Amino acid sequence: MELNNLKPAAGAKHAKRRVGRGIGSGLGKTAGRGHKGQKSRAGGYHKVGFEGGQMPLQRRLPKRGFKSHLLKYNAEVTLAMLEQLGAAEVDLPTLKAAGLVGELARVVKVIKSGELTKAVKLTGVGATAGAKAAIEAAGGSLA
Repeated sequence: MELNNLKPAAGAKHAKRRVGRGIGSGLGKTAGRGHKGQKSRAGGYHKVGFEGGQMPLQRRLPKRGFKSHLLKYNAEVTLAMLEQLGAAEVDLPTLKAAGLVGELARVVKVIKSGELTKAVKLTGVGATAGAKAAIEAAGGSLA
């Protein structure tokens, strides 16, 4: 093999379609754009969602609800996670170090999901009523 013999694989390259080059090409005159109208013109088209002047769908539908920007600072921990963690005293830095809550979390709440058998002392961490009962039943406490 030599440099002057190199060429692309068969079928890898093909000629660009040249439109508007006479009747015989099959793509002459209107060049495959049909007759008149916005889509036939150079540079003429519409933005995404445009419906020809009719009120677009995204503006016909009602606005509903919102997502609080404070949600990223809230986190949940389950009883099953606390069981798996196995620490006697749990606070926010402990949970962050274990990777159970995100680094941005400021408010953490324990929810009743799963079982807890170990006694756990929570400091600076909230709990739902059901979770609180489960924690106290296992011999733990909330501060």
